[in-house]
Amino acid sequence: MPSPAAPATRAEALAETLAERIVSGALKPGQRLDEQALAAEAGMSRTPVREALRRLTATGLVELRPHRGAVVASPAPDGLRAAFELLAEMEALCARWSALRMAPQERAALEELHHAMAALVRAGDRTGYRAANRRLHGLIYAGAHNPPLAEVAQSTHQRLAPFRGAQFEAPERLARSHAEHGQVVACLMRADAEGAAEAMRRHIFSSGASWESISGRPERSERRI
Repeated sequence: MPSPAAPATRAEALAETLAERIVSGALKPGQRLDEQALAAEAGMSRTPVREALRRLTATGLVELRPHRGAVVASPAPDGLRAAFELLAEMEALCARWSALRMAPQERAALEELHHAMAALVRAGDRTGYRAANRRLHGLIYAGAHNPPLAEVAQSTHQRLAPFRGAQFEAPERLARSHAEHGQVVACLMRADAEGAAEAMRRHIFSSGASWESISGRPERSERRI
């Protein structure tokens, strides 16, 4: 007989798998998550599937809707814009502190990753670029050397990951994103705290605008960066 902890353990593993599929763009915003199909695919009963979906609902990656059940989160435009505004400020703060606090080896690792991403842009490798993009932002969070700030930024980034990942379907977005990264990295290399913060803020607002353009949602005009 399995231990009482076994269903929760399986639910946690499934939640992690589904979160990665959502963040990577394999599961799209608004896509229905059918309990029975997920259970059959994972080779488990529906009980741990329900628990996994509840866990993802708590993170904001999944929504429970009447008559539809669980779907990949697709919040209302105003809520999504507000979340991008929060992320922009969190990431700008990370960039500001990273410019002042990054160790030489951390700056070197960031610069090396940014240069490597150029090949992904040339190849049009959206999947590889999404993964590298998460690593690059993670290096900037870590470089701020402020764990509470990094935790909040990472959580907000994770929640918005499906929408930030989807932006790369827009024509030329890979190249624009890489160029925006270049502005951030250049400021970090010369310890320009205010320049890094503003470049990162522009980058996040640009990614939000790209998502709205491909989703058919009108961009709000109050904030121009």
